[in-house]
Amino acid sequence: PPLGTDSASLKWKQTTLDVSRQNVSSALAAMLAATASIVTLTGGDPTETNYTAVGSAVTTIATNLTELAKAVRLLAALIPSEPTGDELLKAARALAAATAGLLGCAEPEKLENRQALLMAAGEMGTTGGQLLLLAGDAEVDPKTQEALVAMAKAVASSTAALVTNARNVAAKCDDQALQNQVIVAAKQTALATQALIACTKVLAPCIDSPLCQEQLIEACKMVAAAVEKIVLAAQAACGDDDALRDLGAAATAVTEALNSLIQGIKEGVRIGGGGQYDEAVEAILAATEMLFSSMGNAQEMVRQARILAEATSSLVNAIKLEAEAETDPDARRRLLDAAKALADATSKMVEAAKGAARNPNDEQAQEALRKAAEYLRAVTNAAASSALKKRAIKKLEVAAKQTAAVATQCIAAAQGAGASNRNDTSQSQLINHCKAVAEQISALVQSVRFSMANTDSPSAQLGLINSSQAMIPPAGKMVAAAKAAVPTVGDQAAALQLGNFAKATAAALAELRNASAKAAEVCGSLEIDSAIDTIRGLSRDLAEAKREAADGRLLPLPGETVESCALELGATSKTVGSSMAQLLTAANQGNENYTGIAARDTANALRVLAGAVRGVAAGTKNHQTQQYILSTAQQVMDQSVALIREAKAAVEDPTAPNKQLRLAQAAKAVSQALNQVVNCLPGQIEFDQAIKAIAQASLALQSENFPDSGGASYQTLQNNLSASAAALNVAGSEVVGAARGTPEQQAEATSKFARKFNELLTAGLTLAGASKDRESRNEMLGYLRTISVSSSKLLLAAKALSADPNAPNVMNQLAAAARAVTDAINMLLNLCSTSGPGQKECDNALRNIEAMAPLLENSNEPVSDLSYFDCLDLVIDKSKVLGEAGAHITSHAKKGDIDEFGRAVEETSMAVCLLTEAAAQAAYLVGIADPSSTAATPGLVDQAQFARASQAISMACQNLLNPASSQQQVLAAATVIAKHTSVLCNACKQASSKTSNPVAKRHFVQAAKEVANSTANLVKNIKALAGELSEENRQACAETTRPLVEAVEALTTFASSPQFASTPAKISAQARVAQQPIIQAGHNVIKSSSSLLTSAKSLAVNPKDAPTWQLLASNTKAVTDAIKALIMSIREKCPGQKECDSSIDLLNSTINQLDQAILAAMSQQLQPNASSTLQGFQEQLLQSVADVGDNVKPLATAAKGEAEKLGHQVTAMANLFPSLAGAAIGAASKTTSSQLQASLLEETKTLAESTLQLTYASKESGGNPKSTKSHVKVDEAAHLVQQAVNDLTITLEKAGGEAGLISGMVDEIAKAIQRMDTDLESVDQTFADYQADTFQKCKTIAKHAQEMVQKSSSAPDQLAGTSRELTTTYSELVDSARGARATIESSEIATRLCKSVSGLGEASIDIVYSAAGVQGSPGDQGAKRDLSEHAKIVTEKISHVVAAIQAGAVGTQACNEAIATILGIVGDLETTAMFCTAGALNPEDKQGTFAENRVNILETAKLLVEDTKRLVSSAGGSQEQLAEAAGNAVRTITNEADYVKLGAASLTSEDMEAQLLLLTAVKDVASALGDLIGSTRTAAGKSVGDPAMEQLKTSAKVMVSKVSSLLKTVKNVEDEAGRGVRSLENTIDAIEDSLVEYNSPNPPKVNHSPEDLIRSTKALTLASAKAVSAGNSCRQSDVTACANIGRKAVGELLASCKSAAHKAENDDDMARALAAGRECAAAFKALLELVHQIVLKPTHDKKQKLPAFSKEVATCVGEVVQAAEVLKGADWVDEKDPNVIAETELLQAAASIEAAAKKLSELQPRRKAAADESLNFEEQILEAAKNIAAATSALVKSATAAQRELVAQGKLSSVPHSEDSQWSEGLVSAAKLVATATSNLCESANMVVQGHAQEEKLIAAAKAVAASTAQLLIACQVKADARSENNRRLQMAGAAVKKATETLVKATQEASAAAEEEEASMMTGPKVKGTVMTGFRQELEIQEEIARKMKELEKAKEQLFKIRRERGHH
Repeated sequence: PPLGTDSASLKWKQTTLDVSRQNVSSALAAMLAATASIVTLTGGDPTETNYTAVGSAVTTIATNLTELAKAVRLLAALIPSEPTGDELLKAARALAAATAGLLGCAEPEKLENRQALLMAAGEMGTTGGQLLLLAGDAEVDPKTQEALVAMAKAVASSTAALVTNARNVAAKCDDQALQNQVIVAAKQTALATQALIACTKVLAPCIDSPLCQEQLIEACKMVAAAVEKIVLAAQAACGDDDALRDLGAAATAVTEALNSLIQGIKEGVRIGGGGQYDEAVEAILAATEMLFSSMGNAQEMVRQARILAEATSSLVNAIKLEAEAETDPDARRRLLDAAKALADATSKMVEAAKGAARNPNDEQAQEALRKAAEYLRAVTNAAASSALKKRAIKKLEVAAKQTAAVATQCIAAAQGAGASNRNDTSQSQLINHCKAVAEQISALVQSVRFSMANTDSPSAQLGLINSSQAMIPPAGKMVAAAKAAVPTVGDQAAALQLGNFAKATAAALAELRNASAKAAEVCGSLEIDSAIDTIRGLSRDLAEAKREAADGRLLPLPGETVESCALELGATSKTVGSSMAQLLTAANQGNENYTGIAARDTANALRVLAGAVRGVAAGTKNHQTQQYILSTAQQVMDQSVALIREAKAAVEDPTAPNKQLRLAQAAKAVSQALNQVVNCLPGQIEFDQAIKAIAQASLALQSENFPDSGGASYQTLQNNLSASAAALNVAGSEVVGAARGTPEQQAEATSKFARKFNELLTAGLTLAGASKDRESRNEMLGYLRTISVSSSKLLLAAKALSADPNAPNVMNQLAAAARAVTDAINMLLNLCSTSGPGQKECDNALRNIEAMAPLLENSNEPVSDLSYFDCLDLVIDKSKVLGEAGAHITSHAKKGDIDEFGRAVEETSMAVCLLTEAAAQAAYLVGIADPSSTAATPGLVDQAQFARASQAISMACQNLLNPASSQQQVLAAATVIAKHTSVLCNACKQASSKTSNPVAKRHFVQAAKEVANSTANLVKNIKALAGELSEENRQACAETTRPLVEAVEALTTFASSPQFASTPAKISAQARVAQQPIIQAGHNVIKSSSSLLTSAKSLAVNPKDAPTWQLLASNTKAVTDAIKALIMSIREKCPGQKECDSSIDLLNSTINQLDQAILAAMSQQLQPNASSTLQGFQEQLLQSVADVGDNVKPLATAAKGEAEKLGHQVTAMANLFPSLAGAAIGAASKTTSSQLQASLLEETKTLAESTLQLTYASKESGGNPKSTKSHVKVDEAAHLVQQAVNDLTITLEKAGGEAGLISGMVDEIAKAIQRMDTDLESVDQTFADYQADTFQKCKTIAKHAQEMVQKSSSAPDQLAGTSRELTTTYSELVDSARGARATIESSEIATRLCKSVSGLGEASIDIVYSAAGVQGSPGDQGAKRDLSEHAKIVTEKISHVVAAIQAGAVGTQACNEAIATILGIVGDLETTAMFCTAGALNPEDKQGTFAENRVNILETAKLLVEDTKRLVSSAGGSQEQLAEAAGNAVRTITNEADYVKLGAASLTSEDMEAQLLLLTAVKDVASALGDLIGSTRTAAGKSVGDPAMEQLKTSAKVMVSKVSSLLKTVKNVEDEAGRGVRSLENTIDAIEDSLVEYNSPNPPKVNHSPEDLIRSTKALTLASAKAVSAGNSCRQSDVTACANIGRKAVGELLASCKSAAHKAENDDDMARALAAGRECAAAFKALLELVHQIVLKPTHDKKQKLPAFSKEVATCVGEVVQAAEVLKGADWVDEKDPNVIAETELLQAAASIEAAAKKLSELQPRRKAAADESLNFEEQILEAAKNIAAATSALVKSATAAQRELVAQGKLSSVPHSEDSQWSEGLVSAAKLVATATSNLCESANMVVQGHAQEEKLIAAAKAVAASTAQLLIACQVKADARSENNRRLQMAGAAVKKATETLVKATQEASAAAEEEEASMMTGPKVKGTVMTGFRQELEIQEEIARKMKELEKAKEQLFKIRRERGHH
């Protein structure tokens, strides 16, 4: 079509050219990348070729060739030079021919001719490069292409040398098999090199494309892998070191050449333009970021400062070098100045770093370093701002181009996948998202071109940033939809293509997001100025269009029509209005950031509006209309510029007077101009004319001049009015029908409606003039005014629908307006009609029913908020009402009761209207539930719900103000208002919690408050009006309805912003067929009901007419049948049931398929699936399983309460299983392990079966929220499905290949990153909770990252599991961070947190990839280094997250620090009190008097009270307020503690008690402040009704009371006479506080035993005595001492009592103990109170009471002791009691003796060869030893009994280290000696009897027993009662031991003497024979023996002495 010459036409042409070039470039890059993919995929063994991937590449080429042809044709048509266009088409044909040749060579049977395929691929590259050059979009220059090809040839040369060396190695190999392996490897290397060269030639023209880069790098990897195989094969085949050395050198050369090529690929697309110092600047920015996030860690801050200093040094040197090379003196001077400023800033930063290093714990030093780093960063930005900006914009341009390219490919892949997608809904959603992205691609490409052409233009840069950011949301949705659609695409090649491009688009989007964020940061905020410039440009374009129109040259753009432009204009006008509302809100709040965003959105909306205006003007033939619409549009632009200027001024000066008024006036001017523009649209003018006509005619209602009746009778006038009213009602229905029609139909319907209104008005005024009753006349005029207002609203609603048919709820508003006209007509006719009784009601009912018919015609949008089953219940309920009303009509007609007859007719009418509304809503739900329809996607708010609520509130307010409203109608209107305002307020609350936009958050909250307040004011007046229906009360209601309606309308306008909008459902043609039964049944109900009422109307006139009765009966039956049909159709069309049946069939088919595969696997007949690799199948299966898991919860939710969504969800779930089963079977067929095969198939079958069970349960539940029993089944089935998903996922992750596994985890992390940009559905925790969760997850991720580094060397096979844990933890972190972001008050910190968490996610993806690389190649050191480096990056990113979350919790952090500081203050005060007790607290020099310090103490105490108030109020404020309040409180308490210490010291140690009083009081204040701050921290951000708030109030009261106590203490310390009194009062208060804590349900704070409780009573007894003494003496020192002692004693007693009581064995014992402690404390408190009274006013009578009170305390103490004894229990012992220890040791000694005796009893004397007297001796020894053992055992047992008796008598203390304790230890030592001696005796007896020892040893042992026994007797008798039975037994046992030992010693000595005599006789007797020499020899031997014995005796004596000496020491 012909194009105009105005700027819009030229811009369209340029945009189309740019987009076409982009499409050509994108399609060509994808085709060449696919060509290279075919080359690489087909280069190996044909049996191992992945034909699915080859098919995907072919599909990519085919789809892109079609798109490329379209773009080339359009490009050729738009290029002005005709030869260039022809050449372009010729090049495209050449490319098509080359493509055909390539595809022909790629056929499976022709793949053997490899050379032909490579030549065809080369031809593709050549023709593609030529086409790209002619299209004018060649980014890669020929030199770069030639360099790449040269580097590829260098690889080929080095590879040829390697192959030659490999052949030499093979020649030296004797083993033929090994030789063949070398040869085969060399051949594969040569083929891979051929493929690399071919790919380089193919891809070089588009090497800037990421797709082409990826393919070329993949070809390089194939060559590298082939080289590695050669090396391995050669090493295995040959032992010749020289040959292997040459081969290794050649391999190294190949590797170096490959590295050069890869580097060349990267350098070919390197981003330039950043100057010489980009790296230094980036290092500075990164180091400062790390330094900022390391606050609190001085060591890390100093380390980053060192890095920062190095980077700035490099930057200074680079700037100096650049200055030296600069020839311009001014530029050189600027550079040198920048270098100097940078050097100075670096010097300051270094000094600050030194200070932080010297004082690592000094916060001020760290803050100084941070400020120095900030200044350095600012100086760096100033020095390199231009270079930084250029580099950032260049990066963004590259990222935007790449995103546009891959998004285009994704769109093409989505379109190609449509033919085989089993899920129509997912395909429809995908295509819709693709359309949205396609629109953004055009704007993105244009902004890139404009930015490249205007490198220094801020407007161009901002436009690029904005278009990039606008691209991200729709593209993200498209990627998500594409990934969701992949499992349901049947064509595997198409599915693979779609999945690959979805991943590529996601990666490009991530890069675009980062690049746009960095560019926005560098370029600064220019939105407002840019918006003003943009709107001015639009105004200039409109002025140019006016000139073109005046000359008759204004032509529409291609594809534009008047109708489409008019629709766009109407819709955009609302968008402009909502953007202005956002602008006003942000400007009023003073938020510059969001004001700029709103200004940008307004400018964008105005751009669309200007284009639509131009299109309407170009398509309009009337020149006057053209000029008018263009002029009014110019006014909109001018007024918008004024509005944005006012907003800018408001932001710059928030305190400016009349700011809001000026903004409102400017916005009103824009709104008026917008209305003028919309009114210019075709059809709108007629609506306006009709509205003006009605308004003009209605002026007659204000005068008293009535038309002349012309002599007509009053009845005739009534009939005329009835006819006119009927005609107006019909005309109103025609207006409703024409609202969606053509402008001609709208013009005819509106003009007719205006005429009929005029006729009705004339008839009404005539009748009113004829009426003689003034009251009736006024009532008629009131109803005519109501008709006038409702008629105008009907036309306005029709106009709104005509202007924007797709606006939410607009059709319902039109239908409601039509019903309002009908209601107004009915009210008029009720007053004026001539109809007889009963007929009037029937006429009204008929009109009401007819007005409901349009609802059934419009089933495209919801009528109400009812669910499907609510509709069914309502229909059933109202059918009963309708049946009863029909019976009442018949009954009352027979009786002639006309009043009741009329009421029955009204009931019938109401029931039919509600039935129709429910039927329309049910039909809508059936329509959107159909899988072929597109389901709605929710937005931040339900705009239709807002519109319905606004409409309902407006109608209810009208009913309130209607003079004819009854009390019941007033109350009904009040109910409607309350209901819908509540809905709006709740919706605002939810929207506020979901949105991250602080402006919107505050506005929703404020709007909800305004609506709530207005409603409350209105309700008060409604109550008054319902009580008395007076005009005064109605006027009061009118005044309060106005603010409510205005607030609701403002809120609805704000909520209608596109950023909050949901996408409405789109009902398909198939779904409309499904709606028909319900719609038809609804029409039948209307029709039959109308017939029923018509016949009833006749009966009202003539009740005796028999035919009418028959007709009534027939109509009643028709109504009944219609209702039955309606109920049946609703039940039969229950959404989701048919889809559940289809899904069940599909799942059963899938299960059968899996069963067959399982049987085949069991019989080992499962044939391998060649369509993909094992890795491909595993990846597909993992993705499908993840999709099933994602669908479980939505399906269960729909099954339990969202019937309209059930069909979509169950279909989406079932459609996943064919591909899932296919992938599972394919993976199993490629798996060698039979066990893994069985696991995969069985678990997949389990998943299918559990999903089938869930489908059955969902069908049974049906989405009915009332079917609670079915809900349980749904939940159980959903749990089983989720469990099956988890099991199968674990199996895949354990056994799957790394690529598939990594793909699943990477996708999960990517989804989590995308989720970070969305808002939480609900916020159910506080910021502190989310903060704690985030911290914990960060720690866990850091731990996993370090584990991965460790496992890379120790256990690489476990890396996959750790990666999975890291992925899961990151996903959980995102959820916690989203909650934290939603509860952070600062939008800046929220944005920072979002960026840091997203950055951590990207780092997590990198470390997961690195871990996979290490697991795949455990020996690759480079991969391990990458993993370690990425682990460091993860740690750094975690620090950023932690820093961001801490920045959001400044209040909580300040509270924590404050509490820690206060704990230090309390500790310091306790230390000071210790010095005070020691008498060492004395004043130092110049500390002042107590009076001087007293002033400071009192003033600071007042400040503490103020701080308490601020702390309490800050709990409901911001984090900054909380931090400020906590900081102030800490500073104040620090000062107070210092002042009190100085004051106490000034009293000197002579007044120690007063010092202690002061220190104790201020310590109590500090502790109370710590508790208060802790309570404030807990209560922060919580609601007023939260229990934490109550605790906060309690803490505040305690704090105030402690401050008061401190003040009193200070006062009393000054007053000597009052010190003791004050101490008593403090102690009494402390006891009361202790009792409160004692009686609270809080657990005990200490762990004490009953014995501790008994011990604590002694202190109380002492305190009681002190109190009696103080009461008698009345001395202040005594009183103070008793108060201090008593306070401590009661506190310890209550703490011990509570702790011991909680350990009781039963509740009774615990209750007794607690009661005893309570009474004891109360008794002592009473004693102190008595002392207090005595001290204040001493009397003899009071002092006489002291003994009684003291006795009461003693009684209570005794009760406590008894309760403690009960708590001990019967078997209780104190293991630490020395007496218990003694008894235990005694018993052990007795056991030891018994064991020795038992051993002795088992001994037998040795047998002699001949019997002699020695036999009696041995038996005698054994017997004596046994007696001794028995006697000592009895002795020790007696000692034990004696010791126990002493303890029982209380003669022994259980306190360690006491005198009694030492006695017990002596007793134990003696018993141990007895046991030891007895054991030695038994051993000696044994050795003597066995002949291994002499009798002397036995004698010594016996004497030792006797000695130890004596010691034991002495030890026992020290404390024993001489007359006790135990002592008597002890003495008897000792005597027995003594006797036995003496007997043994005597017997042994006698035996020894006899033996010596016998030996002597033997020596001197006959046996001494021989010579003298022999006798002399014997003498010498005896002397020698004597000498040896003497020596042994001396040694034994020395040893004995040492033993005794050591024992004496002990």
